[in-house]
Amino acid sequence: MDERYTLDGLTIDPKRQEYTFTGFYKAADQYPDRTALVFLGTRFTYRRLRELVDRFATALHRLGVGHQDRVMLYLTNSPQWVIANFAVQKLGGVVVPVSPIYTAHELEYMVQDAGVETIIGQDTNFGYVHEVAERTGLKRIILTNLTELLPRWKVTLGHLLDKIPKGKIAEGEGIYSFGKLLAGAPADPPAVEIDAWRDLSHIMYTGGTTGFPKGVASNHMTEVSYIRDLTDDILAGHVRPGQDVVLMVNPLYHIMAKGFLIAAGLNLGNTAILMPLPHVDAILKEVERHKVRWFLGVPALYRMILDNDRLDQYRLDSLTYCFSGGDVLPGEVFKRWRALTGSPIYQVYGSTEVGHVAYSSLDREPSPTVTGRPLKSYRCRIVDWATLEPVPEGEVGELLVTADFTIKCYWNKPQESARSFATIDGETYYRTGDFVTRTPDGELQFMERTADIIKYKGYRISASEIESVLQDNDAVTAACVVGIPDEAVGERIKAIVVLRSDAMGISGTELRKWCKERLAAYKVPHYIEFRDMLPKSKVGKLLRREIRDEERRKMGKKGP
Repeated sequence: MDERYTLDGLTIDPKRQEYTFTGFYKAADQYPDRTALVFLGTRFTYRRLRELVDRFATALHRLGVGHQDRVMLYLTNSPQWVIANFAVQKLGGVVVPVSPIYTAHELEYMVQDAGVETIIGQDTNFGYVHEVAERTGLKRIILTNLTELLPRWKVTLGHLLDKIPKGKIAEGEGIYSFGKLLAGAPADPPAVEIDAWRDLSHIMYTGGTTGFPKGVASNHMTEVSYIRDLTDDILAGHVRPGQDVVLMVNPLYHIMAKGFLIAAGLNLGNTAILMPLPHVDAILKEVERHKVRWFLGVPALYRMILDNDRLDQYRLDSLTYCFSGGDVLPGEVFKRWRALTGSPIYQVYGSTEVGHVAYSSLDREPSPTVTGRPLKSYRCRIVDWATLEPVPEGEVGELLVTADFTIKCYWNKPQESARSFATIDGETYYRTGDFVTRTPDGELQFMERTADIIKYKGYRISASEIESVLQDNDAVTAACVVGIPDEAVGERIKAIVVLRSDAMGISGTELRKWCKERLAAYKVPHYIEFRDMLPKSKVGKLLRREIRDEERRKMGKKGP
C-alpha cells in the first residue's frame, strides 16, 4: 500500500525522514581528526566542530530557543555561521540567513516577516540590531566577533596591529555573548523530534517584484534532496571524500554557496577554507597553501583574480573543479581561466526558490553559455512567456522548474506566489524569469533574464525593491531601475527618476545617500538620471524592459 500523501503541493513519503545536519554528523563520526574548517589560519577538526555545534545547541535550548523558532544569522562566512546553522536545525528551529551588510531598514522588515525572535550577529552590526530590537519582538541578541574562536595569541596580535574591527555593544537583558554561551554549555543538546517534510529548516530572502524581499521556505527534505542529487549526479567519481579541499568565499547566506559547502565539503569529510571577504591576494594564498581543488565563484570574482597584478606569484595548479554561478560567464573570462590553470570553469544554475537545478557535467568540456543538465529530481519546461505553452524544440522560452520536494509558494506572499508559480497539467512550477533554450543533448543554454532582475557581482538584485525605496522619498514621484551591461561586474545599477514639480532642487547624490541608509551597499544605484516622465503601458504598468533596451542601444549593445 502506498502511504504517501501530499502537503502544500509536495509528494510526501512519511517513511523517508532525512535531515540537513545528518551528513555532517556522519562525516564527523568517520573523519573525527580530519580538518573540517580553516578560518583565518585556524583549523577546526570535525570532532571539535561537532562538539561546538552540540554545545551551542544546548546553550540555545537553555535560552528558550525551540522547535520551529526562527533564528536569524546576520553573519559573514565564519565558523560561527556553520555552528549556528547546524545547532538551530538540530533543535528543530528555522535558520533565517541574511547578508551582514543589510541596513536596519532591511533587517526590520525580514525580522517581522519571518517572525524572528533571535538574532545571531557580529558585534560590528550591533547598532543596527539594537535599533531593530526596539521596534520588533526580538527576544534574544547573540553577538560575536569574527576572531572570537581563534587562539588567544592571534586575537591579541590582531588587536595590537589594529586589524580586528570591534563594535560597541550595550549591555542589557536579552543580549548574550556567543563565546560565553559556548563556554558555559555541555555538548549535550536535547533530542528533538523533527518531521523532515513538515518542519522548515530555513527561510531565505530573495528580491521581490513589489518592493519587498520574498521569503523562501525550505524543509529538511528540500535541502537533502538537491544536495544528494548534486553528490550523486555531479560529484561522484570526481570528489575524493576525506581528502579534498574546498575554498568557500561565496556568502553562505546564498543557496548556491550553502549547498556547495555541504555537498562538496562537510558531508564528505573534506576541508573547507572559509573566507569572510573576497580579497583576491588572500584567496590566491589560500589556494596555494592548501592545494585547493574545488572552488566556487561568480564571474566578477574570476575576473578580479585574472586581473590581479601579482597573479604570477602564486601556484594555482591544484585547482581542478572550478564552478561559476549567479550570472552569465563571459567567454573571454572562460578562455583566460583555462589558459591560466589548465582547468575549465564549470557552470551551476539555480535559485533560492528551487535550489540547485543544473550543473555542467564534469566528464566533458563545458561551455560558458550552457548552464548544464538539470539534476535528476527536477522537471523543467521551456514555455512561451505569455501563454505558458511549450515552445518548439530548440527555440527560446521561459524556464519553468519543479520537483517533488520544493515548496510551491513564498512565505506570506500570496500575490507574489501567484505571479511566480504556475500550475500546468496538475503540477506547480516556479517561473524563473530566465529565458533559455535546450541544446540537442538536453542541456540548458541561457539566453537572457527578465528585466526586473539585475546581476551585479553575482548578486541577484530586484529592480522593484530599489524603485520602492526611491519612491519612499517625498521628492520622487516615479522611478525606474535597470541594469547597464558592464564586463567587470555583470551589470551596473541605473535609476531613472521623475521628481515632483515642487522638488526640483534634489540631486542624485542626495538620492544615493537616501538609498545607502535603507539598502545594502551592493543595491545602491551607481547612476541616477532625471527625466520628466517614464514610459508606461495602457494600464499604467512601468515598461522597464523598454528603458533597459534603450540604455543598451546607447551603449551599442544588442537588446534581447
